[in-house]
Amino acid sequence: MLPCGQVNTRRRKWGGFSLDECWQLVNVHEETGTHLIFMENVCYRRDVMAVMQMVREGLFGEMMHLECGYQHDLRGVKFNDGKTPYNSGVEFGEKGYSEAKWRTKHSIHRNGELYPTHGIGPVAMYTNINRGNRLLYLTSSSSKSRGLHEYIVNHPKGGPNHPNAKIEFNLGDVVTTVLKTARGESIIMSHDTSLPRPYSLGFRVQGTKGIWMDVNKSLMLEGQTEAHRWTEAQSWLDKYDHPLWKKYGKEAEGAGHGGMDYFVFHHFVESAKRNIAPQIDVYDAATWLAITPLSEASIATGSMPQPFPDFTRGRWTERTANFAFGDEF
Repeated sequence: MLPCGQVNTRRRKWGGFSLDECWQLVNVHEETGTHLIFMENVCYRRDVMAVMQMVREGLFGEMMHLECGYQHDLRGVKFNDGKTPYNSGVEFGEKGYSEAKWRTKHSIHRNGELYPTHGIGPVAMYTNINRGNRLLYLTSSSSKSRGLHEYIVNHPKGGPNHPNAKIEFNLGDVVTTVLKTARGESIIMSHDTSLPRPYSLGFRVQGTKGIWMDVNKSLMLEGQTEAHRWTEAQSWLDKYDHPLWKKYGKEAEGAGHGGMDYFVFHHFVESAKRNIAPQIDVYDAATWLAITPLSEASIATGSMPQPFPDFTRGRWTERTANFAFGDEF
């Protein structure tokens, strides 16, 4: 079993470089029978899993619209000289440190939804993508690019005469992608890493009976909370805490990313030990990673729709939801 995801290679921190690359993952799996687990840890975030329980129990009604993304001021990470974690310099590539050695190069050469999996992972589970539902097409657009240039020009170690101030960054500061599913849901993704802002994955889950948004940590459920007003969500999240977190929450304390990493690693180990297909599999990996090259193609063609390949070769109509049912991995 091969691991793949944010915890694997530097290169895999990003979306796919091409649809062919995504197909290669699927083809190798089908030709060899070797399983691939896509190690997307946000699928195991505690509030995300509680909301999944609520979705499955019908509290939000029929799914209609969802939002997600990667919204994180990474300017200091993209230009890190290793002296301080953030706002530490204006160098990257060979002169950079850690992620600055590679991350910023994408911003120079690419323009699209470059980091899709943290957001689309949970949303795909809410909407049963590749399991009775699938992504049909997407459209993307991007804003102009200003944030990285201004960071270099205004940084004490940079300035208008610094060599990096002459670089033209291709990545729009805010990239917005709209996806359509076979069952009719709409999904909006936002990639926003080059401007000053607080961190947020921007989750929104909206159905015929209610809505949850993580940015304000609130929800509204028709007939169960006050109409037309936000209600603090934590008591509901506690009530619908996922069985995995109830069972292993204490063991997960101190694990990376608020405990999420405990669950994603544990699932990988258990799947490998039993030699069984993982719950986040090669078809999820190919579909989620394909968002990046498809979004690049859409932006390059004036936001024209780009169809998703069916990486399951039609089996999405027969596959059933299997992610995190109960308290066993």
